[in-house]
Amino acid sequence: MAVELAHFYGNDLADMQLSKLKKTVAYVYAMSPFYRAKLDTAGVKPEDIRTLADIARLPFTTKEELRDNYPDKLMIAPERDVVRLHASSGTTGKKTVSFYTKKDINDWAQMMARCFQMAGIGPRDRVHNTTGYGLWTAGVGFQLGIEALGAMAVPIGPAPMDQQIELMVDFGTTVLASTSSYALLLAEEIQRRNLRDQIKLRVALIGSERWSDKMREQINTLLDIESFDIIGMTEVYGPGIGLDCHYHQGIHYWADHVFFEIIDPVTQQPCQPGEQGELVITTLSKEAMPVIRYRTRDITRMLPDPCKCNSPFPRIDRILGRTDDMIKFRGVNIFPGQVDDVLNKVNGVSCEYQIVMERQQGKDIMTVRVEAEEGLNPAEFEKLGAKIKQLYKNRIGVTPTVEIVNYKELPRSEKKAKRVIDRREQD
Repeated sequence: MAVELAHFYGNDLADMQLSKLKKTVAYVYAMSPFYRAKLDTAGVKPEDIRTLADIARLPFTTKEELRDNYPDKLMIAPERDVVRLHASSGTTGKKTVSFYTKKDINDWAQMMARCFQMAGIGPRDRVHNTTGYGLWTAGVGFQLGIEALGAMAVPIGPAPMDQQIELMVDFGTTVLASTSSYALLLAEEIQRRNLRDQIKLRVALIGSERWSDKMREQINTLLDIESFDIIGMTEVYGPGIGLDCHYHQGIHYWADHVFFEIIDPVTQQPCQPGEQGELVITTLSKEAMPVIRYRTRDITRMLPDPCKCNSPFPRIDRILGRTDDMIKFRGVNIFPGQVDDVLNKVNGVSCEYQIVMERQQGKDIMTVRVEAEEGLNPAEFEKLGAKIKQLYKNRIGVTPTVEIVNYKELPRSEKKAKRVIDRREQD
């Protein structure tokens, strides 16, 4: 499959988006009882969509609604045309399921291939794909992009560490596809075994969980690579709807297939460019299961200025956190990304941290456990902790207890890292 490169200039992209939005709204109104009822309740007809700004008239879609329509009530293409389904883990309720026609699969493959190309990956690369295959979108999604690009896939998935490293050495894989937690675990193990000179990795595409600039720096340094932040979710294709470029100043998203908005999560009103809020996504090309104004719960902002890479595709900032990850501590709302942001500015600490919330004698206590950099003298821990504590007070407006621990003392994960441990209900 040849990779389709999209080139847009001036108003071409906006015109395409409007045309696709009109078709999508008309399509779901005709084919989806769920969306027809929502649009009728909102008093909106397909012909009311005349400009891109009119998208604000459309009702939102929530994860709860997707779960309520489990297993296949939101599949609106004829079943003879639907070739696949994927589903989220469903750890907090029923799985959220997404369906795909052959065209949907091809579109997804092209978006993934664009991500690979933006990261400088080509047909001569060998891609070591550690992400899980099966119902989860990541493994198969990366596989689609690798094959569309014409590179070689090593579809190892979440295999044991010995096997991961053995295949990297034996096959000279040049690209890593991974979660950030697993990439760090792999990097530390390669360093421990002193095998970096036997491994040919040069690029990593990392996604599925929010990760900090400090974690990126640590992975890049340990593996001597350049890593890229890839975004996506099961409800909207899967991974591959956007990637940061070589300048690493925000994430370009494929706006010919997905329309992004940022809203205030409380008032549900549009945010101004540069203002932080919740990411809302509308699919513009999906056939089997389009979604209209899906509230992702991800917190980010639009970056209105042109990128130095000259890509015509717009950008959002890296994901700060999720609205349901927010910690309320003594009247202050805190996202884990704000904790990251402080640590990014401190020398002497690694990227690993843990937030422990407890209640003692009716009072909330927040402890931030932070790993020191490898080799840091323990005599420096107290001074470093005091510095971080003051930064939290100045920048976030809270004063946690800060505990500096030895390098590699905090638990590592082969999946997504658990950063927040809230014991307040137990206490």
